[in-house]
Amino acid sequence: MIEAAQRQRDEHWMRLALAQAREALAAAEVPVGAVLVRGDTLLATGRNAPRAQCDPTAHAEIAALRAGAAALGNYRLSGCTLYVTLEPCAMCAGALLHARVDRVVYGAADPKTGVAGSVLDLFAEQRLNHQTRVQGGVLAHECTALLAQFFQARRRAHKAVHPLRDDALRTPDARFEPLAQGCHAPRYLSDLPALDRLRLHWVDAGPPGAARTWLLVHGPGQWSHALRPLVDALAGQGQRVLAPDLPGFGRSDKPKREAAHSLAWHRQVLAQFIEQLDLRGIVLLVQDAPWALALPALLPGRFAGAVSVASPLPGRASRSAVADAPYPDAGHRAGPRALARLREQGDGDEDGSAQARRFWQDWTGPAPLALGKAPAELAGARALALAPGALLTAAGAQALAAQAVPYFSPSTEQAPGA
Repeated sequence: MIEAAQRQRDEHWMRLALAQAREALAAAEVPVGAVLVRGDTLLATGRNAPRAQCDPTAHAEIAALRAGAAALGNYRLSGCTLYVTLEPCAMCAGALLHARVDRVVYGAADPKTGVAGSVLDLFAEQRLNHQTRVQGGVLAHECTALLAQFFQARRRAHKAVHPLRDDALRTPDARFEPLAQGCHAPRYLSDLPALDRLRLHWVDAGPPGAARTWLLVHGPGQWSHALRPLVDALAGQGQRVLAPDLPGFGRSDKPKREAAHSLAWHRQVLAQFIEQLDLRGIVLLVQDAPWALALPALLPGRFAGAVSVASPLPGRASRSAVADAPYPDAGHRAGPRALARLREQGDGDEDGSAQARRFWQDWTGPAPLALGKAPAELAGARALALAPGALLTAAGAQALAAQAVPYFSPSTEQAPGA
């Protein structure tokens, strides 16, 4: 009789946690919800919000614990029970133990990160100075179904909107899971004529209505993730920042044949990308990609300046987890191989190079900036007052933003570093 009454109470509170999980689902977060209870009193609720809050600790359990501690005026939560729709991870388990929560009740097991018995059992560790009782499997079917609904819908949306061409490869999402994604959700399009149904990925950060939009174009040894320190630094200065992965790179689809790539094609893709998003006031930053400096000549009136970066950016030319993530095998590397070869050989891109030279020679706006040796297309560029390799660190990216943002501001025009 007592067990039946306890089961009814647990299911009652778990339904409230499920309501929080549905709110997370409506906000496009992984649907996990939690409630904190003392006796028959609801103290606090919480739901997953890492993406919305740009906070890796914004799990449902943490939100409920913080709200409950604030309500009680005490960081110790003795006598409380936390109900959560998914088995806690190590971070949340540690917080629950530190808070001295008496009991944790969860719904769905998490075979990948759960530490209440799935991967390991932190709550059963007798060497810790507090033991929290755990009950799993309460309304497990409903909790699991909500999670499955979220992930199945996300997979269907990707497949339906951006079907994969037979002559292209797409890196599995699992390859990118170990990387910190920050708070910039992946964005995709595949309807540019030049793409011919290939999926293009880009990062979009900062306010859409900013006076300046920075377009970051990576070179043959990179992709957008390595530019994240610079994306964050520029966005932190109130700039809009876009960092696309060229076709064949990063999260974008990858043609299987190296012959599919040409510098003119990549330039055409970027030009159509700019037109479709109607980008204006663009500051073009190219990292070992001088061929992209002809873009302003193709789209007059849209650009406000240019920066050339020849020194290494994070992970360049390294076989790190970041550099290797998009390329599980040699077949996925056709793009980097092709672009490196085309850049070295010129790809017969004399017309594009000459077009860029003429444009920047006649340019009447702020003189282009260069970090490292400036390409021939930007002869006469002003040197940035940064040491070679400065952008290997977040501090270096911040320093570049501090110099370049005021320089290209529509309200000021001064020498970088002045």
